[in-house]
Amino acid sequence: MELEDLIANVEITSMTILLAGDIGGTKTILRLVRSDVTEPSKLPSLTTLHEQTYASREFPNLAPMVQVFMTIAREKLGDIPSPERACFGIAGPVMNNTSKLTNLGWLLESGDLQQELQIPAVRLINDFAAVGYGVLGLSANDIHTLKPGQPDPNGAIAIIGAGTGLGQGYVIPYNNGYKVFATEGGHADFAPRTELEYQLMRYLRERLNVERVSVERVVSGRGIESVYQFMRDRQRAQESPEVSQIYKIWQKELGKDEKTVDLAAVISKHALERTDHLCMQAMELFISAYGAEAGNLALKLLPYGGLYIAGGIAAKNLPLIERGEFLEAFSNKGRVSSAIERVPIHVVLNPRVGLIGSALCAAQMAES
Repeated sequence: MELEDLIANVEITSMTILLAGDIGGTKTILRLVRSDVTEPSKLPSLTTLHEQTYASREFPNLAPMVQVFMTIAREKLGDIPSPERACFGIAGPVMNNTSKLTNLGWLLESGDLQQELQIPAVRLINDFAAVGYGVLGLSANDIHTLKPGQPDPNGAIAIIGAGTGLGQGYVIPYNNGYKVFATEGGHADFAPRTELEYQLMRYLRERLNVERVSVERVVSGRGIESVYQFMRDRQRAQESPEVSQIYKIWQKELGKDEKTVDLAAVISKHALERTDHLCMQAMELFISAYGAEAGNLALKLLPYGGLYIAGGIAAKNLPLIERGEFLEAFSNKGRVSSAIERVPIHVVLNPRVGLIGSALCAAQMAES
């Protein structure tokens, strides 16, 4: 993953109109923002002027979508200035301000977007890098603190987020600002800690016909499905008739574009409601593996500025995260456990954190 530019203490006008976007294969969210600088050394204040969600596949590219969005925004808000800067978080790799969304057939390049949209500066960033920017702009209501720790305002910040995959990144203070880095840490090796996890790893290697198992194979939405399959095939507990029926539908729909069930969501729902022992056991293993990987990231970065758990899974399963397996696995690092004792841990509740990050990136990037 490329280095994300500095969130710098740059000179910008006291009021700037910005365009932020969260670009995904299924949906795209666009937000028009007013950025106000109250103190040069502080992050700008962001005010949402207009926001709209679009089905990505209904447009041949991003530019026509933005043009429709701006037309509607002007009808609603009146004669507003054109955005001075734009930043789009992309659910995919970004190299040299270029991204190819293969599932949409979109090829995005910042220079082309600047010309087509008549916006002086356009930036493309990876969606998890956008989350890195976004955690800097969250309010107290946007997070749930699992462990207050002993926060250091000058310390590094770590971000981990299980969703479709497993995102990892970090933020470091720099020149009265911050640098944001996305990583490929989710593709590191899965590190089993118990006999059951060793069995899971062997099961995944055989079922997937792979030589190694990445942590993303376990700690993600697809990971929940895989853990459940493993527990089911090993007959660790009896499967309820309701979940059994959904599982059979899910199996039939494997490989199809259109799906009628979300197996991971069903598993977590029954675990939360304590209505299916197999789901409960699967989620216990998943949550423990999630906590262990978060602890591994904390050991590598020592993020005394805080570790933020993003992604939809943690926020939707907060009661499971709070039950103890997560923090126990996070903290159990043998003789070096004390190194991460004072790391604050927060769960991000705001699903728009990436959009906030794109706006903050746009607010403080230098015009090109």
